[in-house]
Amino acid sequence: MNDVFFDLETQKSFQEVGGRENLKLLRMSIAVTFSTATSEFKSYTEKDAAALIADLKAAERVIGFNVLNFDYPVLKAYTNERLSELPTLDLLEDVYNKLGFRVSLDGLATATLGANKSANGLLAIQWFREGKIDELIAYCRDDVAITKKLFEFGRDNRYVAYVDRYGKKKQVAVNWK
Repeated sequence: MNDVFFDLETQKSFQEVGGRENLKLLRMSIAVTFSTATSEFKSYTEKDAAALIADLKAAERVIGFNVLNFDYPVLKAYTNERLSELPTLDLLEDVYNKLGFRVSLDGLATATLGANKSANGLLAIQWFREGKIDELIAYCRDDVAITKKLFEFGRDNRYVAYVDRYGKKKQVAVNWK
């Protein structure tokens, strides 16, 4: 099986492109994948977008966090392919469908794994503009690694954890295979 874990960062913020309805205007700055077939991380710059899309299409399944409503729409700037039709497990969508509200990757990772994200999307945009590509790749790779660990925990334990608005740690059942 070739599961490909995937995340991307953007060149622009929502504010700069007129809101969330203009995702493909955000432009990809960097993307990172991890393939279970090769056990390797791979990074892609904007000029490598076609190679990224080919790798996603070659996967037996793409696994990510908010890929259906963020990463794939950002990639629409680079392809006419219907990426949303790829076999995809979107961890955020699955948790949202069970809880009825969104929980951040950082929130799930902290409550479930005791791990925090190393940065955030706005800092990633700043790094892109400053030409700090190594930092940007490292951050995106960290997000892919956290997504992979969260998936594996959920697959093996049949739940992930989050902290509710009252500060109480709770679990949500998942059926990730």
